[in-house]
Amino acid sequence: MNSALKHIHLCWELGGGLGHAGRLKMLAQVLLARGHRVTLSVRDLMQTRALLADLDVPTLQAPVWLHKAAGLPPSANLAEILFHCGYLEPAALRGMVAGWRDLFGVLQPDLVVADFAPTALLAARSMGLRSASVGNGFNSPQPGQPLPSWKEAPPERLASSEARMLATANAVLAEFQAPPHAHASDVFLGDLPLLCTWPELDHGEGRTQAQWLGPSFTADGGLAPCWPEGDGRKVFAYLKAVHPSHGAVLKALVAEGCRVLAYVPEVALGAAPPVLSEQIVYAESPLALPQALAGAELCVCHAGEATLAQSLLAGVPLLMLPSHTEQFLTARRVAMSGAGYNAALMTADSDWRGVLRSMLNHAGYRAAAQDFAARHRGYSQRQMNEALALKMEQLLACEWIKQAN
Repeated sequence: MNSALKHIHLCWELGGGLGHAGRLKMLAQVLLARGHRVTLSVRDLMQTRALLADLDVPTLQAPVWLHKAAGLPPSANLAEILFHCGYLEPAALRGMVAGWRDLFGVLQPDLVVADFAPTALLAARSMGLRSASVGNGFNSPQPGQPLPSWKEAPPERLASSEARMLATANAVLAEFQAPPHAHASDVFLGDLPLLCTWPELDHGEGRTQAQWLGPSFTADGGLAPCWPEGDGRKVFAYLKAVHPSHGAVLKALVAEGCRVLAYVPEVALGAAPPVLSEQIVYAESPLALPQALAGAELCVCHAGEATLAQSLLAGVPLLMLPSHTEQFLTARRVAMSGAGYNAALMTADSDWRGVLRSMLNHAGYRAAAQDFAARHRGYSQRQMNEALALKMEQLLACEWIKQAN
């Protein structure tokens, strides 16, 4: 018997946006084509409905933490993020692990694949199920190393947080006579950690021994671009109304004479446009990014993985307005490469026109973006997901050999 025709369960527990669901969708398509049975559990069934509509696999609600932890400081590492998701005390975490165990008990998967789903990995370990993790450098920390921090915090606090999170996880594992984890990073990785990013975008700065498989993003589908008429410079903008500076950036683009093709999800759903101008076309639904970026001189976005990766592959520099920690860390990495500007510290009253003028007129940004594109020319989503599937099959084959012996 080999690893063919196995049941592989893909799950997403933490984090927002559609990037996690999109990564699992593409992996599911490849696994199905290779003859496997696939099931899926996701954090958000509503927002992912359209994205997953054409994926013919059972899709379930993932067990998620619904309560708020009061009195905690802003999270400075992954351990402190998990404190908001049940990892403060074993008694709290026990219920979440039980939910995943019940799900796996019904589904009976051969392999659990987690996209930012540490509690699913704990449950799999407690049941003796093989597991793998997929993710970028943010939720795939370096094995055996302290968890990276992104805020100034006393070293003793960070070490204490790691120790407490690890002790909570191991206490639950002990209840099921499962082997404990040795390091806090192990909680996020499973038996087979698969790093889905490029070295230039890896949040794990200083990681030298890794196999960077490349990012996952859904590039198919979307509206064909329709740019405003005129001769102004073309700028593609993917902005969300929840960001306090989104309107200020659009006003600055108009003032600089740019032609803007914008996707603002809230406007697409019927909200009033933040800026009315003949220089801005608001898309009614997500755009075909490869086509839109092919004609753009600049991309303005929140540093989400899918938009950012496709912009870099197109050689288009980025003005980035990160909305949360993961996006901020990604924006910082792109800025370090010279291919973009991290506007995390700017406000609605900042000099957006000055930043835009510099980015549009300074050749260095575009040169760095084009260098990035040249380094990754020929990158294939299909090949990357085939590589992921092959590694998972090898893990399953090794486990079968182990059991047979």
